[in-house]
Amino acid sequence: MARKSATAAAPAFDEAAAAQDEVYVTGSGAPAAADRRTLEQAIGLQIRHHRKLMGLTVAELAGAATVSTGMLSKIENGQISPSLSTLQTLASALNMPISLLFSEFEERRDCSYVPAGQGVVIQRRGTKVGHNYELLGHMLGGAIACEPYLITLTEDAAPYTAFQHEGTELIYMLSGEVIYAHAGNSYHLKPGDTLLFDSGAPHGPEKLVVKPMTYLSIIMYEKD
Repeated sequence: MARKSATAAAPAFDEAAAAQDEVYVTGSGAPAAADRRTLEQAIGLQIRHHRKLMGLTVAELAGAATVSTGMLSKIENGQISPSLSTLQTLASALNMPISLLFSEFEERRDCSYVPAGQGVVIQRRGTKVGHNYELLGHMLGGAIACEPYLITLTEDAAPYTAFQHEGTELIYMLSGEVIYAHAGNSYHLKPGDTLLFDSGAPHGPEKLVVKPMTYLSIIMYEKD
């Protein structure tokens, strides 16, 4: 009669579960995203911000809203969850709609999806013949504007090196070839080449070597 082993079998190693426990980060040098505030913290920040804009002390706002200074201090620090009636009296005392108290908590995290071939074709003042711009997406929020374009220079396109605007621009060459000028220097761009530059200096295609050509242009600048 065979003896049963007294040693329990070791559990199988679950590679998928182990992988889920690992923390992955991108190669970007951007700082980590800030932790999302609680609703109470977001409301408190809005109340404090608008109180200071009106030049009111905690005691003055508390008196106008008929709440205690201790309660208002806790509300501004996100330590308690005030009732809707309390928020209504505070909003009234600050001469602001109550909905504004929730605006920071409900801040959008934008995402723009554009299916292939459905970018918005842009025609603006200064657009050159044969220079076709297709906007590939847009962000509504944030302090930095980001405009990604698919630019096509057709057979009837002509060189133009006087483009100039605020911000930083990245060009990634997709097809064709171009001699691209920036601030008095020239760069021969072929598919796969990248050019990142200060777009405040004059720039643009100096010589159209192989037409038609396409390149991705991403323009970033601070909003007013």
